[in-house]
Amino acid sequence: MIIPRDGLPGLAARVRPSGAGFHPSIWAARALIAAGLPMSALASAPAPVRAAAQEAPRQVLFTGGLVVDGTGSPRRHADVLIGGGRISEIGPPGSIEAPPGTEIRDVSGLVVAPGFIDIHNHSTDRMWDRPLATTQIAQGITTLIVGADGSSPFPIDEYLVRIDTLAPTVNVGTYVGHGTVRWGAMQEDYSRPATALEIAHMARLVERGMMHGAFGFSSGLEYSMGLHSTTEELIALAKVAAEHGGHYATHMRDEEENLLEAVDEALAIGEAAGIAVHISHVKAGNASVWGAAPEVLRRMEAARERGLDVTADQYPYAAWQSGLSIIARSRAIDNPDSVAAGIEAAGGPGRLQIVAFNQEPSLNGLRLDEIARRKEMTPVETVLWTNESGGAGVIGHTMSDEDVETFMQSPLVMTASDGGVGTAHPRGAGAFARVLGLYAREKGLLTLERAVQRGTSQPARRLGLTDRGTLREGAIADMAIFDWAGIIDRSTFDSGLRPAEGMVSVWVSGVEVWSGGEPTGARPGRALRRPGTDQSG
Repeated sequence: MIIPRDGLPGLAARVRPSGAGFHPSIWAARALIAAGLPMSALASAPAPVRAAAQEAPRQVLFTGGLVVDGTGSPRRHADVLIGGGRISEIGPPGSIEAPPGTEIRDVSGLVVAPGFIDIHNHSTDRMWDRPLATTQIAQGITTLIVGADGSSPFPIDEYLVRIDTLAPTVNVGTYVGHGTVRWGAMQEDYSRPATALEIAHMARLVERGMMHGAFGFSSGLEYSMGLHSTTEELIALAKVAAEHGGHYATHMRDEEENLLEAVDEALAIGEAAGIAVHISHVKAGNASVWGAAPEVLRRMEAARERGLDVTADQYPYAAWQSGLSIIARSRAIDNPDSVAAGIEAAGGPGRLQIVAFNQEPSLNGLRLDEIARRKEMTPVETVLWTNESGGAGVIGHTMSDEDVETFMQSPLVMTASDGGVGTAHPRGAGAFARVLGLYAREKGLLTLERAVQRGTSQPARRLGLTDRGTLREGAIADMAIFDWAGIIDRSTFDSGLRPAEGMVSVWVSGVEVWSGGEPTGARPGRALRRPGTDQSG
């Protein structure tokens, strides 16, 4: 079997260069499974290196901290005892009798919260050479859920075994992706509606992924693999995920001119399939739909009143990132008229910032209009040239702060990064710290309790993780301890990898992974599987 070096033809330029999981080795793995071959046949796949002997969970009493337990309940001063990787006791200050040998940690003046769960992360294939996940733990993230936007690893059981072998700093779970199973069933012939036989093939792959621990079924309907799928195809596959207790997480068909129609489609899929719906990175993507956030939320709330379980996640920035060619969307990227229309819809070339352009890295970070001036080209010619030169990423500064803040204040919306380990958009290194520092502390749009809840118990509940996401006796000791006065993101659109500030200590399963402003080197993370499957937790 011949595997394209850069993945599927025409796909690499349309996917998110921020790390949507479309790594050649992952795509090759998908091709192998479609051909009935084991993933071990893929000689080029990155081999995870087993971590060194792991530090055992410690018995620690944290005293004097301000406990924000993740449920939304009011903050309270309390002591917290952990042991054996779990929370043993929580009580008023001075009330816990520490067993002999317990380490005492004074956290007076600091917030003690559950570790954050990033329900939409693109580190699928980035963990192998960055297992410390430094920019993630620096903002208190202890669990990553990958496989979003329709692109997931496959076979999922083998991927999760590889995560366990790697033993990263954080926990990792995954979705089973629509684009992945569609490629498995259709190979290069994906630019059309699927036949009934092909949908049946996809359904078997979705079922296999769910049985092996996927948390749900994801789609990326603006990207090549999802672009030509019908609503009926998605309903059929979502039904399979529903039968196994999963939810449907969707990068919708459109986040711009046809935003409301895309919301209606997502809700219709959920109602027809009998599955909970989770809208990924909810946004009003450009000026044509500025002010649409209240109507999006109204439709979600109306669906909930009809009995549909629907939620969303959001990154706290007014700019998105994708492949530059996505500005043409379903139009041909090599067609000047379609490119011109896309630039106009974005609000002009000054709103488009080029990143991940390997042909001329010195241009990364510049706006499209500036590059056009330097190259003595029109903006349209610049996009065409960039695409012919191997493609690039783009950060689109096309959203309104008002819509971002409206979505943020909805109880249906939780925090996610839509970033990944080592990605360029500042959301990957800053999303959770930004919600706490900018939107809760500085702007007062959220309480501290709500800011913590939308990154902890809310995603845990969506995923069915009953022993993570809250601070309570018996829960797994995933914890983030931070300075409420100092927590803030430091990543920017020009320097996207700067770690957040203000996170004092982070614990994963009772092992400290962040202390003194740097990783401890401990790697207690593990693969997470949907509750009810083998080795779930």
